[in-house]
Amino acid sequence: MKKRLMFAVGMVLSGWFAGFANLVPEGKRDVAVPFKGEGKMSTIYTPVFFPKGTEAVVFTCEVKYDGVEQGAQKWFDARIMTDFIDSNCKKAKGGPAIGGWKGSHDWMAVRKTFEVPAGVAGIALMPSLFNVKSGSLEVRNMSLEPISAIDAVLDGVKRSETLSVKPEWTSRPIKVRGNRLTDAESGEEIWLQGAAVPSLEWGPGGDNIMKSVTNLVENWNVNVVRLAVHSSYWFGRGKWQNEKNGLDRYRGLVDEVADYMQNHGKYMVLDLHEYRAPKPRHAAFWLDAATRYKNHPGVIFGLLNEPHDVSWEVWRNGGMAGDKKTGNAHAENNEKLVGEMTIGMQKLVEHVRSTGAKNLVSAGGLDWAYQLDGVLNGYALDDGNLMYESHCYPWKRGWKKAFLDAAEKYPILMGEVGAQDVPMPFEKKEDFVKPEDWVPDMLGAIQKYRLNWTAWSFHPKCSPCMIKNWDYEPTPYWGEFARRALSGEKFEMKRMR
Repeated sequence: MKKRLMFAVGMVLSGWFAGFANLVPEGKRDVAVPFKGEGKMSTIYTPVFFPKGTEAVVFTCEVKYDGVEQGAQKWFDARIMTDFIDSNCKKAKGGPAIGGWKGSHDWMAVRKTFEVPAGVAGIALMPSLFNVKSGSLEVRNMSLEPISAIDAVLDGVKRSETLSVKPEWTSRPIKVRGNRLTDAESGEEIWLQGAAVPSLEWGPGGDNIMKSVTNLVENWNVNVVRLAVHSSYWFGRGKWQNEKNGLDRYRGLVDEVADYMQNHGKYMVLDLHEYRAPKPRHAAFWLDAATRYKNHPGVIFGLLNEPHDVSWEVWRNGGMAGDKKTGNAHAENNEKLVGEMTIGMQKLVEHVRSTGAKNLVSAGGLDWAYQLDGVLNGYALDDGNLMYESHCYPWKRGWKKAFLDAAEKYPILMGEVGAQDVPMPFEKKEDFVKPEDWVPDMLGAIQKYRLNWTAWSFHPKCSPCMIKNWDYEPTPYWGEFARRALSGEKFEMKRMR
């Protein structure tokens, strides 16, 4: 069976694209770029239009360059520039540069795969001598073919194989029954209580990952860790990744956490720590990760960290996500919104299940994974083994509507929860709730309604911090409270926020 995506996705799109061959017109596929003089731009412009519904394209060609000497800037070289264009050949959005060649080289193959932004009609291919001092460039057999956006993400990526179950694992498969998580065989309730371990979402090696995980299990009495990851690192394309710390090392570290937790009869939430709305790269991640961990009883799939600034319809079923903020209470990071097509949370669930994975999945709601009211109003996901996820901090209001109403019907994971001792930049001083007032109420609500929870965060520099340092000394405003709750101390919710 092929390891490329088209075999796995059925409903995804591959059959539609199979009918289209090379979109570059004959007679335009072979070009020789003339040298016009030192420091002058020389380019050959070829517009190519996409069939309606094109999600991504793969560009291939062969190039030959000779005596290309860099111009006044380091990026003055031989390359194939591109611009996405509208139906009138006007530039719509910048496209990816292909190449960046200097010196001399006989014919060599070039391949570039990229997604097509929403609203563009085609692409301008521009083989160029870009302000070079000297040289020549020839391009032949230029080809541009439509493919699915998921195939574009996975193009050239090493695919995961299913990892074997180890006999020493003692974690039990989880099954949703009503609004509780249970042992799939015995029916006994499983109440997940633990902490979130960040840093693999911002770097390929993370910060003290295994040291933190073992400390949580040995000293904080957790039965779950929520491990933040990012698809760019999973696919080996993240910042600072190279041959030494590529995807094998990154995935291997995640494997190590999963193995350790299951050896101890505990659980790992694989948290795809990205934002806004599901996109093809997220589907590609889950097709690969779910294949890898589908036999792991202790691995839970956290579909998308914090959806926001879309409607419930788009959240569930996909559609166009606009570039304007929708008026949510607070923007908790500086993510720039762009207009783009999204595939919806339901599709992420379907991609996970297409691998044969029966693992529990967790789906965060809107307003940065705070609001779950939509799942009670027609936007629940179709799946038999799913919990919903809410993230709650002191600046959030309306617990009942946000997650407690949903908790009467579905199991809930408070995937992020915590408090800090200073206001957030967007908080007014008069609105700031002191952690000693807020935390007992939050922990009391978690215990009263038996909400599953992973405290944010087990890192000394990722606020709200549970620990002061890498000696794992708990912070007095949050870590000490969380540790007491994880050790069994009871808290009372005196005030509904």
